Amino acid sequence: MSDYRLSKEAVLRALSTVEEPDLKRDLVSLNMVKDITLGISSVRFTVVLTTPACPLKEVIRKRCEDAIHTHIGADIQITIDMSSDVTSTRANAPTLPGVKNIIAVSSGKGGVGKSTVTANLAIALHKSGAKVGIIDADIYGPSMPTMFGAENIQPRIFQENGQTRMEPIQQFGIKMLSMGLLIAPGQAVIWRGTMAGRALQQFFSDADWGELDYLLIDLPPGTGDIHLTLVQTVPVTGAIIVTTPQKVALADATKGLAMFRQPQINVPVLGVIENMSYFTPAELPNHKYYIFGQGGGQLLADQFDVPMLGQIPLVQSIREAGDEGRPAISVGEPIASEAFRSVAEALAQQVAIRNATIDRTERVQVA
Repeated sequence: MSDYRLSKEAVLRALSTVEEPDLKRDLVSLNMVKDITLGISSVRFTVVLTTPACPLKEVIRKRCEDAIHTHIGADIQITIDMSSDVTSTRANAPTLPGVKNIIAVSSGKGGVGKSTVTANLAIALHKSGAKVGIIDADIYGPSMPTMFGAENIQPRIFQENGQTRMEPIQQFGIKMLSMGLLIAPGQAVIWRGTMAGRALQQFFSDADWGELDYLLIDLPPGTGDIHLTLVQTVPVTGAIIVTTPQKVALADATKGLAMFRQPQINVPVLGVIENMSYFTPAELPNHKYYIFGQGGGQLLADQFDVPMLGQIPLVQSIREAGDEGRPAISVGEPIASEAFRSVAEALAQQVAIRNATIDRTERVQVA
């Protein structure tokens, strides 16, 4: 036993030597240590993480144990409860006040699996313990109802304070709104851009989303009216770019990423996700065939100095599960589940870093 007496002050002194790996500050100054309870040669406390999807949870736990044993005593019994409180820069936001983080999912090019990535990413975040929602902002080609097996479900319409409101549907623990829930299957949406933009605005202003940690916005391909409507309507926490490794996809992804970097838009880019990175046959799970090339997503991330959030393999079961209305991670497909869990953790990590180091995003004023 060291000279330190076991007290709350001693515990805090010890834990003040533990650095949060991403934020580069100690746990005590970040106010992440709560509910210290002392016993006879024992201590119990809670570490409040910045996200339930924290990939460094066990690293932080081990460092706390080591700090107590080093600075107080090797024989101290330690119980650490890990909880989370997702961070946000959206305090007092007039629109979507209960939503902590709004994340745009963009691709630049169609056909790269952006909606599949969004659906599985949302469920991976939910499985970690987060409250998650999706807005399918592809007004002309909504695909989320199909992926979530919700083609015949409609959001509940109700009156509140004399206004008509919508309640998002809920599938697999995810709240969701999509134009595909409001029109008959197979019906085409033939609208000008201003009408599509108005529909998206209603998904924000006329829907009761409640409290969410993450609201993912599945954007249509390109850099058009819907993208401008989004950044003009709500302050976006950050954007992620989905691409495949091939050159033609990277060219469009570069434009999509550059759009968020424009000074008048200035939405932080949280990272790049490379989809269909390699083909892995079910009967040969350790084999990788780079059908669409190799390393393109990393090149894009390096070019713009943003994180590479991860790679998603081209696996037949991911496509099959989406077509059946059950995103692959919801049914526990092992290869897909591990890939999406890893990417979800990396995304949550970048959101926490962004919220701790960058000022809140302002709603864009575009003429």
